[in-house]
Amino acid sequence: MNKVLIDTSIWSMALRRSKPNKREELVTKELTTLMRAYRIAIIGPVRQELLSGISNPAVFEDLKNKMGIFLDYPAKTNDYEQAAEYANICRRAGIQGSHTDFLICAVAVKNEWEIFSEDNDFKIYQKYLPISLYKHSEL
Repeated sequence: MNKVLIDTSIWSMALRRSKPNKREELVTKELTTLMRAYRIAIIGPVRQELLSGISNPAVFEDLKNKMGIFLDYPAKTNDYEQAAEYANICRRAGIQGSHTDFLICAVAVKNEWEIFSEDNDFKIYQKYLPISLYKHSEL
């Protein structure tokens, strides 16, 4: 089975929420299932987004250590170039997005990975880009 590139929104739900709601519990359960199946993929910019904005140094270190078991997929020059092309395609269609989102799209397409995200922007990108979004029956 192919890997699933996990977006910041999923990591945040699973690792940064103290009182999860039902949806967040389901997302966390699905992430755990993917971990057990060794299907997780992450890129450095997602790691950076996840760790950014944590003001408590102890919480930062704890989360950094938890995430340390996952190795970053090394994005290469052509991944960044493809991400820029995807950003331009979407911009021409009137769609704005983050540099990280388009890098996620580029890396996922190149590797034939699905993207697991709770960010609705990816549903919009999917109308213009050849990305596949991860779906689970319970979500």
